[in-house]
Amino acid sequence: MTAVTVPGPRLRATRSIADMPRWATLQRELLAYQDKAWRLFADRYTEGDGRLVFRDTLGVGPDGRDGVDDFYEPFFNWPTLYVLGGSPDLLAAARRHWSGVSAQLTEMGMLQGGLERGYDWFHQGEGLLLFYGLCLADPGDSQLRELARRFADFYLPGGPNYDPEHRVVRAPHNGSAGPRPGFSDEEPYFPWSLALHPYGLPLDAMDDVTSFDQLAADPERARSYGRAMWDRMGRGDTIVNLAATGLATNAFLLSGEQRYADWVAEYVGAWRERLDGHDVVPDNAGLSGRVGEYLGGRWYGAHYGWSWPHGLSPVGSATLVGASNAALLTGDAAYLDLARNPLDAVLRQGEQRGADGRGTLGERWDPHLRAMDADRTLMVPQRHNDSGWFDFTVMPGQLPLSLWHFSREPQDQERIERLRAGANWDWTTVHNQRIKDEAGHEEPWYEFLQGRNPGFPERMLRSALDSCAERVEAIENDPVNPAIGPGILDIHHWQDLNPVVTEALLQLTTGSPQVLYNGGLAHMHLRYYDAVGQRPGLPADVAALVSDIRPDHTVVELVNLGGTARSLVVQAGSFAEHVVHTAQVDDGPVQDVGGPYCRVELSGGTQVRLTLTMTLRGGRPTCDAPVWEVSR
Repeated sequence: MTAVTVPGPRLRATRSIADMPRWATLQRELLAYQDKAWRLFADRYTEGDGRLVFRDTLGVGPDGRDGVDDFYEPFFNWPTLYVLGGSPDLLAAARRHWSGVSAQLTEMGMLQGGLERGYDWFHQGEGLLLFYGLCLADPGDSQLRELARRFADFYLPGGPNYDPEHRVVRAPHNGSAGPRPGFSDEEPYFPWSLALHPYGLPLDAMDDVTSFDQLAADPERARSYGRAMWDRMGRGDTIVNLAATGLATNAFLLSGEQRYADWVAEYVGAWRERLDGHDVVPDNAGLSGRVGEYLGGRWYGAHYGWSWPHGLSPVGSATLVGASNAALLTGDAAYLDLARNPLDAVLRQGEQRGADGRGTLGERWDPHLRAMDADRTLMVPQRHNDSGWFDFTVMPGQLPLSLWHFSREPQDQERIERLRAGANWDWTTVHNQRIKDEAGHEEPWYEFLQGRNPGFPERMLRSALDSCAERVEAIENDPVNPAIGPGILDIHHWQDLNPVVTEALLQLTTGSPQVLYNGGLAHMHLRYYDAVGQRPGLPADVAALVSDIRPDHTVVELVNLGGTARSLVVQAGSFAEHVVHTAQVDDGPVQDVGGPYCRVELSGGTQVRLTLTMTLRGGRPTCDAPVWEVSR
């Protein structure tokens, strides 16, 4: 006879329930439905070794460095679903697809040593989410651990991409082949794609070029403009390179090697110093480390920086990824000022504007603005160039919400409340919309956490079920030939049909926002393990609802919908980094914990409310699972 013991106190549910909460049954329905949906996707779009059905070729032409991320993105949240309680064989499936796609991309010359040869980190961060998710889901996999170290070493001192003397990543395009100057392996040229038309011109002070169309119609002028771009934007450091700290942070979490944490602190620290003396964090540094070295002294104008193409989205995401990685590994919350600055900079320029004044990255807000009773709502500028701030739209809610979720500090909540006060659309409404990052419902979730949106859990779960069903229907009716797959111009096809939806489950079961899409790690407030199955995720029949995420008052309801007893471990933090001080079962006595774990026993048909107090990031973070001790 064997018995498994796990860390932490053992807590027991004693409250039987006759009528199961509707949110709990919907949550289990969502998990069950997605178990069928991902199999349908895999059968329709992948081959036996996991690669995508694709008979075209990447890596050629003026945009020949693009596309790696698009092959990994269809599976980006599959390991997350497994970590939340998805089917046991989902982990093997996600691993197979990552391996198959990696082989496929290597054959096309896009990867070297398993990592992208060299591209911008706005896109590399997207493509690496699948790898990061696998590492979190299966940290004991020796191959993943070795690859995590090897990938990170491309950026540490001694690697090809980083200059430790000047603390710069040497080019906007970088990877396993080292810095790749410019933006393609072809001759300099702009525009290399007409899809860039909405974002306008990348460069200021080019008096002989006044419009995108002018370049598109004149190849020689396009080559001249391209050479200027290569010279001004195609070398030196850019702020989106902060997302590369995800590689080193992931390597530390898997290996515990301090050198990875030291590099993250050093590189993020360099960008903090570049902020000193500026109202707005600069987006560029030359190879000497000097801001504006190739841009006429401008603090703006880098590739995927403040001016072009997206502005706040890549800048805000990269600073938040870098700052949270540094704060996680060092315990120094002052790094988060680097992430606060872009949000505050654009908020100072905010204006009340109508829906017809929405800018280039605002399609996710169309449902909100259409339903708005007022004529105007608060919008902030996304971009800055020689003419000043421009391109106004609603602030992406994921940025301020993710920052507050990580810090839990009043100043970050005050920023959210200011945005709420200026918004004239209903923050409690759940719009049934999904785009590829599978985010966009932060505001109604925040309102729920503040006690102002009690119906949110059911509405959010129904929305997720509807979105999953819509994608299943689209897969079943897809006109693309399954034996050939989409062509090179339609490689977003798969990610548009990915039926796995995790935002609702992350918010409700873990008390956490969706992962930042451009290279973020999963920062979950709580996570779970099946204590009997000794695997990540909620056990069968168990549902969870986190309704309060204050460190001194975290509240989670756990329900066992089935008739079989279930046992689970509640872990504080994705990486067991939070320290739980006390736990209370319903209104019972407070019990000491003194670590990141509690074990909860749920008899069939029972429910329990846990109230936890904790210190955020009070322990050493690691991807390692709890130590399961077996006695006989």
